[in-house]
Order: sequence, then structure tokens, then C-alpha cells
Amino acid sequence: MGLIGAALGAAGSIFGGISASKAMKRAKANVERQMRENQDWYDRRYNEDATQRADAQRILTMTEDSIKRRNRAAAGTAAVMGGTDESVAAEKAANAQTMADATSQIAANADARKDAIENQYMSRKADLNNQLNEIEKGKAQAISQAVQGVTSAAGQMNFGGIL
Repeated sequence: MGLIGAALGAAGSIFGGISASKAMKRAKANVERQMRENQDWYDRRYNEDATQRADAQRILTMTEDSIKRRNRAAAGTAAVMGGTDESVAAEKAANAQTMADATSQIAANADARKDAIENQYMSRKADLNNQLNEIEKGKAQAISQAVQGVTSAAGQMNFGGIL
């Protein structure tokens, strides 16, 4: 191989290495952006107040409405039928327990939801870390191939007795 051919081979190896490096930088930046988005999603979702979610608010509102109706019915029955204050108080206590049970169920659901969010976050984080590791391996391979190409081209150069 002549000096020009070998020089072209070395230049090609260098250019290929630079191109691969640029592509890997873009890929790394993309994965790092995805990691930030995953972290933001996790922070937002994991720290949500479960009682403020629309589904929880609906359950609490329906339970409160039901309790109000039952309390009014108990008070009306006591007034008409001559019930005691104790029976009205017992009904109100039972209704308060119903509200406490509904709130406890929301809290239990929130814990399960947080576990699911954490599992999804950790799985996605592991996938993204694996992608970063693969990019780093690719960088190392591209550098190695570029160095081998330059070394090979240099070894094939015929300097015509210059050395």
C-alpha cells in the first residue's frame, strides 16, 4: 500500500471514530434526558397526596353524602318514633367509623400505588443505566477500532526509506 492509501486509511479511521463519538454523545444526552424525566415523574407521582386525587375525593364525597343522609334519617326517625339521643349518637358514631374506614382504604391504596410507582421507576432507571453502560462500551470499542485502524494504516505506509 502506498503512502497516500495508508494516509487515507488512517484518516478514515479517525473520521469514523469521531463520527461514532458524536453519535454516542447524542445517544448519551438522550438517555440522560430520559433519566431526568423519569426522576421528575417519580418525584411528582410518589409524593402526591393520595387523598387529593380525583378518585379518592369522589369516594370521600360519596361517603360524606351517605353519612349525612343516614344522620338525617336517624334524627328524623328519633323525632318521629321517640328514639333516644343515645341511638342517634350510636348512628353518628357508626357513620364516623364508616368515614374512617374509607380514609383507611384510601391510605392502603396509596401505599400500594406508591409501591407500584417505585417498582416502575426502579425498573426504568435500571433500563436507562444499562443503556448508558452500552453507550460507554460502544465508545470504548469505537476508540479501539479507530486506534487499530490508524496503527494498521501507519504500519502499511511505505515511507520510501525516509526512516
